[in-house]
Amino acid sequence: MISAADTAFILAAAGLVLLMTPGLALFYAGMVRSRNALGTIMQSLIMISIISIEWVCIGYTMSFGPDMGGVIGDFSWFALRSVTSEPSPIYATTIPHNLFMIYQCMFAIITPALITGAFAERVRFAPFVVFSLLWAVLVYNPVCHWLWGSGGWLGALGVLDFAGGLVVHATCGAAALAAVLVIGPRKGFGRENFLPHNLPLTMLGTGLLWFGWFGFNGGSALAADRVAVTAFVATHLAGMAGMVMWIVMEWLKIGRPTTLGAASGAIAGLATITPAAGFVGPQAAVIIGLIAGVICFAAVNLKMRLGYDDSLDVVGIHGVGGIVGTLLLGVFASTAVNPAGADGLLAGGATQLGRQALGVLVVGSYAFAVSWMLLKGLHASMGLRLSEESEVLGLDYAEHSETAYN
Repeated sequence: MISAADTAFILAAAGLVLLMTPGLALFYAGMVRSRNALGTIMQSLIMISIISIEWVCIGYTMSFGPDMGGVIGDFSWFALRSVTSEPSPIYATTIPHNLFMIYQCMFAIITPALITGAFAERVRFAPFVVFSLLWAVLVYNPVCHWLWGSGGWLGALGVLDFAGGLVVHATCGAAALAAVLVIGPRKGFGRENFLPHNLPLTMLGTGLLWFGWFGFNGGSALAADRVAVTAFVATHLAGMAGMVMWIVMEWLKIGRPTTLGAASGAIAGLATITPAAGFVGPQAAVIIGLIAGVICFAAVNLKMRLGYDDSLDVVGIHGVGGIVGTLLLGVFASTAVNPAGADGLLAGGATQLGRQALGVLVVGSYAFAVSWMLLKGLHASMGLRLSEESEVLGLDYAEHSETAYN
């Protein structure tokens, strides 16, 4: 039976998750150089259209349609056939089926948008759009079904992911790593200074992302209930803990705190709590946020030593954060918090950590391998990389014939 309260809650949550994509656009745009601001915004914004079309046609039925062998959904719901305002026959039976569909659509939109931060300032628009579409079909949809689809094989093995630590953050982090290896660094990387051109824009984006994350994690309870409250509280506590720990680490390393560090720490905490948000209590959420601040800070600082140009730290924050949070779920989760979850290591569930590690290994390897093959193929056939002349001119003028600032 449809619940008016649950329906209103998930409607609001879906709107909040959609808000995260333009928030991400601002977050990323402030960190690039001024000549690439609009091009960076466009890479996120276009996903709202491109991925929504893909989701309506095939993405939703591949991800959540009736199971085929634990690997993918069948095409029973192709182009939203039989997806009505009646409750779903499989998922979230207290809300309309088409509401569940559109809520999940917002997750599918932001995931490929997150990848764009890794190759910011150096990729052509047309092959980028083709990559994003193919990536959604070949990576996001199958992984989504494995973990969240009814009958998905990783979910059946007991791997948990409350709101996207594996489905969203690990997949985009693996794809980001593949992208920076295939595409290569920006012109002048390691020699020129790539200072952010507008940090107030990045801080505005941080606020919008944090606000939207309450719908991302809280809404993943799919009901206005105690689990939603648990996830909401955990989300905020981990975000604030990640922020303060990143600032502490930064202060120790360079002798002063920065606004970019505060923003990065908050996003690290939010990304890391995402897989565990509905399975852990507030104390564990704070600890997870603090751990995120330390490990993601170290991961971001490691990129210069390793010599790869992850422009806006997608690998170090989202990829590493999603993996760390998925593993920490196996440590801190408790059925006392959420009976539908599992007991982690500290609650006597010694096997859950192993299940979570399996999920990390499978999802990370699959997402990296498929992303690498897609990128290599498109690089050879269409040319992913801007020409040197266009890179100097910037994405805004070279790809879109406009400028952010006159």
